[in-house]
Amino acid sequence: MRAPGLVLAVLLLVACAGNLSTEQQIIASLHSMEEAAESGRPFGFMEHVADEFSAQKGSMNRKEFHRFLLVQINKNRRLHAQFLPIYVKETDPDRASARFRLLVTGGSGLLPERGQIYAVETGWKRVGGEWLLLTANWQPVQFDL
Repeated sequence: MRAPGLVLAVLLLVACAGNLSTEQQIIASLHSMEEAAESGRPFGFMEHVADEFSAQKGSMNRKEFHRFLLVQINKNRRLHAQFLPIYVKETDPDRASARFRLLVTGGSGLLPERGQIYAVETGWKRVGGEWLLLTANWQPVQFDL
């Protein structure tokens, strides 16, 4: 689980969202989603996902994404995600995109049993002052050794 200081900082950022830039609001939402997944709270994660969400170029809807998340949480007693730099671009006042690399590790014990870095591209929409995840596409990053 994350350090209490980071969780508190994210909560403060979300509480002050009215004063934050689009980039700061979306990054705060991503960190809130990360904390919810790591804590085994799929409904907390899904609060940030739009009803008309689609993933993997339209092959996964919101309900299927929720099931995918549940499988990952149940498969990994210890699930951890680490964002590598997050780049946010506002495309109009109510739309934005964010791209980043995401390191995901998981397992049943103290040490991770598996891990993967993903290249992620997301689309966001503002609904009533809150940014919701509208689209997500990810693919594993391959490394040549």
